[in-house]
Amino acid sequence: MPSSAPSVSRSLTGLLRRPLLDHYVIRQMLIALAAMTGGAVALIWLMQSLKFVSLVVQRGLSLRTFLGLTSLLAPGFVAIILPITTFLVILFTCQRLVTDREMTVMRAAGLSPLQISRPALIVALFSTLLCYILNIWIVPTTYHAFHRYEFQIRNRMAAFMLQDGVFTTIPPNMTVYIRKRDSDGELHGVLVEDDRDPDAHTTILAEHGSIVVVNGQPRVVLNNGSRQVIDHKTGRLNVLSFKRNTVDLVSGKNGDRQERDPAEMSIRELLHPDLDEVPVRDRGKFAVEAWRRLTSPLTAFSFSMIGLFAAVGGVFSRHGNFTRPFGAVMSVVGLLAFSLMLQNLAGRNLRLVPLMWLISIVPALICAFLLFRDEIRERWSDRGRSMERS
Repeated sequence: MPSSAPSVSRSLTGLLRRPLLDHYVIRQMLIALAAMTGGAVALIWLMQSLKFVSLVVQRGLSLRTFLGLTSLLAPGFVAIILPITTFLVILFTCQRLVTDREMTVMRAAGLSPLQISRPALIVALFSTLLCYILNIWIVPTTYHAFHRYEFQIRNRMAAFMLQDGVFTTIPPNMTVYIRKRDSDGELHGVLVEDDRDPDAHTTILAEHGSIVVVNGQPRVVLNNGSRQVIDHKTGRLNVLSFKRNTVDLVSGKNGDRQERDPAEMSIRELLHPDLDEVPVRDRGKFAVEAWRRLTSPLTAFSFSMIGLFAAVGGVFSRHGNFTRPFGAVMSVVGLLAFSLMLQNLAGRNLRLVPLMWLISIVPALICAFLLFRDEIRERWSDRGRSMERS
């Protein structure tokens, strides 16, 4: 009878060490990760999409175009939220294993902390790799497409933004007023205040006009009016009467070219920007954006290690422990706050960039040492004994 107990224990241990256990836990974590990340991204997408609802309700933008435009922001939301959702999934999945006594069975079967942590480590590495793919390739590509699509829509919608009896502001510094608009698009009583050139503020009055689109750029063709420009040097008002005049509804200097956002640039472009496009004062911010893309995916692994240590490490309790999960959540919140503050400071002083790497890597190293130190010591001891025997 006593000999049967060790055999049962050995068989149970062999069963638990099979890949079936890892597949079971990994499957649970991946399903929870997909659900939690999808829900969080959908909520963020809904909040961000409210800025574009007015284009649908008031400007007649089609629902298909609205969904196509806002969906391009989703990869960026995933890259931001994935480290946090990975941490939460690993923390609460491991806590559920403790509550359901599954962790008790694993420990009783003789599994080490590293063997218990293996599924969580695989999920953490998967999230880290996915974050790198998103940050380096997918997010810049989709955000560039979003920025370009938005630019085109803005130019196309400018023709529909003009309303009767309303002073309509068109970025960057133009205001248009029309007294009446016929059903065929003819404009009557047109006033244009053009302040895009700071050295020549212009006021244009016209009896009537129409809107045309040339090479994708909306323009107002005005008839029978006057153009008034104040000369800042002399203070004189120069008035020019015209029978026909054309005014672009986009920036006069950048009407055919949109300014690039750091989020749509590659890492090489951020670290070595075009001197004609990027002012000297902004080069530090561009460099920090590049380093952020390289360091932020590592936080997915570090946060996961914090959650794993909170659930698996420390003194084991059959009834679970509230203090360690709460401490893990507060630790991640503190790291996120400190990381955001550090990014702002590093934009002004690039000497702080190495701290961005430290805050992304050190938490994982500390938690791994605390969680696996006994197993590491045991392996080193076994290696030392084998070397002494040889």
